[in-house]
Amino acid sequence: MAHHITSAARSPLKPLDVALAELLAQALPLVGEELVSTFEADGRVLAQDLVAAIDVPAHDNSAMDGYALRSADWLSAGTALRVNQRIAAGSSGQALGAMCAARIFTGAPLPPGADAVVMQEDCTVTAAVGAELPDGPPTLSLQTQPQPGQWIRRRGEDIAAGRVVLQRGQRLSPAELGLAASMGFSALQVARPVRVALFSTGDELVMPGDVAPTDMRPGTIYNSNRFFLRAMLLRLGCTVTDLGIVPDQLSATQAALRSAAQQHDLIVTSGGVSVGEEDHIKPAVQALGSLHLWQIAMKPGKPFAYGTVNQTGQSAGRTHFIGLPGNPVSSFVTFMLLVRPFVLSLQGARSVAPQSLTVRADFTQPTSDRRREFLRVKRNTNGGLDLFNNQSSGVLTSAVWGDGLVDNPAGHAIEAGDMVQYLPFSDLLR
Repeated sequence: MAHHITSAARSPLKPLDVALAELLAQALPLVGEELVSTFEADGRVLAQDLVAAIDVPAHDNSAMDGYALRSADWLSAGTALRVNQRIAAGSSGQALGAMCAARIFTGAPLPPGADAVVMQEDCTVTAAVGAELPDGPPTLSLQTQPQPGQWIRRRGEDIAAGRVVLQRGQRLSPAELGLAASMGFSALQVARPVRVALFSTGDELVMPGDVAPTDMRPGTIYNSNRFFLRAMLLRLGCTVTDLGIVPDQLSATQAALRSAAQQHDLIVTSGGVSVGEEDHIKPAVQALGSLHLWQIAMKPGKPFAYGTVNQTGQSAGRTHFIGLPGNPVSSFVTFMLLVRPFVLSLQGARSVAPQSLTVRADFTQPTSDRRREFLRVKRNTNGGLDLFNNQSSGVLTSAVWGDGLVDNPAGHAIEAGDMVQYLPFSDLLR
């Protein structure tokens, strides 16, 4: 006799914010750090505070190519100063005498006594710089009075010695790497990579290259999820073990989970997390550990699962497990909104939640879903958002065409001109 689960018997879907909070509560930072070259630290999470040992800049210096002088020497329009030294970046000059100026270049330290820099475009010099006139060095003529401090970068105006410039838990981007290098750090202590095992489930899946498009059997599809999930994990600094495609069998799914749990911090799967007879992820995880989250009130991405798989051996522990939906857009969206913050939290990152922008919708969405919905959109030249014409969870072209998501509350219709919450892919995919 067939047994049917009635809607009354099903647990209500968990709101996304609640699910994310419960997920992050499980994401205790992993033990372990490593020292890496600052050149190789892009995307990693700092495991130390970076304290400046020097002032940056280390000395008052010129912000322009021009002439360094004493502003008090200017008497009136046409005041002439003797140019008696030349200071390039990387060198230093002598104390500036009365009614004297120094030819100076961007980044060069100011000579003692100078309190202003005049741009070369605002100066008249009686001879080519470096040339000698019969009666002495070149002379500089000024028509307007220089102001004390003009075109000068002050010592320590960027960074003061002793200041914590980058904090533990900061995720590093190119700007942070440059800042660390400006303080003299050639290597950085960072959180160790999250070791992730990745596999897909589904007898319908075929790897590109294994079968030509013209030879694909009816009902089979190429495994696209494996490619973008691996790429997104690598962008987060993970080391990824690709375990391929696991058959739609309970025993095979259990064997893959059992093996993956031994040497990894996290197992990520796609497919097999729904409620069909061929979906074996849920019973497999429950047999080998425990399942804490199951199905979320979001569209796309309802079939999401989180649990743990028990390890075996003397130092047995638990490995985190995340099961993503098989539909590519569902898998793509749930990774960005749930897996990404989870992985960053495992590395001790301080900021993991995506920040939305308030942007005008230049489209109408008269129908609304009972679940919180994430619509694929793209910013247009008028500063608004256009909607992709097919929001199906199987249409991956929507993620390629779009540049972000509209976070639309459950039961909320959108009219053109409404202000909506926009999540750019540029933040979600870095």
